[in-house]
Amino acid sequence: MARPSDTKQRIMQTARELFATKGVQQTSLQEIADRLGITKPALYYHFASRDELIRSIVTPLIDDGDQFLSHMEQRDDVAPLELVEGFFDFHHRHRADILLLLSELTTLAELGLIDVVLAWRARLTRMVFGPEPTLEQEARAVLAFGGMQDCTMQFPDAPFDELRAATVTAACAALGIDQVRTRSGL
Repeated sequence: MARPSDTKQRIMQTARELFATKGVQQTSLQEIADRLGITKPALYYHFASRDELIRSIVTPLIDDGDQFLSHMEQRDDVAPLELVEGFFDFHHRHRADILLLLSELTTLAELGLIDVVLAWRARLTRMVFGPEPTLEQEARAVLAFGGMQDCTMQFPDAPFDELRAATVTAACAALGIDQVRTRSGL
């Protein structure tokens, strides 16, 4: 995958900032161009539409999440604790973009990202509980994995190690995973 040009990166960063302060739907491509001191046609050279710009911001997040889940699914020896910790790390790494997207639920729906997130949670649930989880197990997984995502955004100033430990402990409790037993492999 080719690395985006410096101008493309600047456009994406400026768009993130404006989207976060004004909202996706309220931010025009002209405003992004003006903030960067470039013409609108120059912006269109890099992004044909606002949707394409949003997708360029979101695609690395989706690719990283899919790569993490695929890697975990291919392994036979994944401990539930490792899965929970890895899922926390993923969300913490992408929390700024996730927060931006959550503030724009319409955009999330239009881009099909809600379905992606729900599919990720279903995959995680099957990895923890097997191919046919019960309703209770599915509810536990929704609380655990959705709550982990929320914790990375709710506590942005918390030290990483403390937030990770607290969030993983809470998610394991919701899932019914014994952290001590899981860590020792018993």
